Amino acid sequence: MSCWQTVQDYAFRSLGYGERLLPREGYTLCEHFTLIGSGMIWNVYFGVLALISGFFFANALAVAKGARNPLVRKPAEWFIFVFRGSPLFIQFFFGYFFFLTLKQSFPIFEPFTAAWLGALVVLFLNTSAYSGEIFYGALRSIPKGDVEAADAYGFFGWPRFRRIIWPTMMRLAWPAYTNEAIFLFHATALVFFSGFPTWQQRGDALYYANYFADKTFNPFVPYPILAGYFILLTLAVIGVFGFFNRRLNRHLPQEARRKMKPGINLFR
Repeated sequence: MSCWQTVQDYAFRSLGYGERLLPREGYTLCEHFTLIGSGMIWNVYFGVLALISGFFFANALAVAKGARNPLVRKPAEWFIFVFRGSPLFIQFFFGYFFFLTLKQSFPIFEPFTAAWLGALVVLFLNTSAYSGEIFYGALRSIPKGDVEAADAYGFFGWPRFRRIIWPTMMRLAWPAYTNEAIFLFHATALVFFSGFPTWQQRGDALYYANYFADKTFNPFVPYPILAGYFILLTLAVIGVFGFFNRRLNRHLPQEARRKMKPGINLFR
């Protein structure tokens, strides 16, 4: 079988299209790259949707945590504390059994027991908590002079937040938020180990990498390929977030713009 034929057969297998059976012998490099790349579709799916939805919820959490009213502030503080204080791996298992329990009483929750939705909800809640703390720290770091200047120009309430406070908060938080986005995409690999069943038994990139490692008894081929895909994904995230960082700081001189320095999170 040619490499092009392999791509045609397996490029979208993780979505349910193409060849139904996995390779049984040979296990060429082309099959490794194609199937693991096919599984990356799900990792990108989890990361993008959790990141976009979590961004808006994280902003709400940051504002709520900075509120004076304890009825607003305390729930936000406890939400952030719980999801930042517990391992993501445990959150996956707790989320699965929680949705499984709800499904027994309310059949409408059945889709939440599958990875495509249930694992996405867990990732959304987790990244919202971490991002909310990042945004809250940026909110607290806004120079007092900026707020006083906004008051002097007659900005109050929502107009002041939308035009002065929120853009400044984003500029201060963006480098750290970029690191959180990178880690979120890396964390999608944990979905494979969670209790959530995959859709039609077609899993993510780690599912296929693990399949080849089990069949060939050689983990030094599929797992480096998987790492390479995640490195490319990380470079893509840095590029996209770098573009938005330049947009946020476009009013500043070139030498005064905040440089993004994405780092490596050894521990969550």
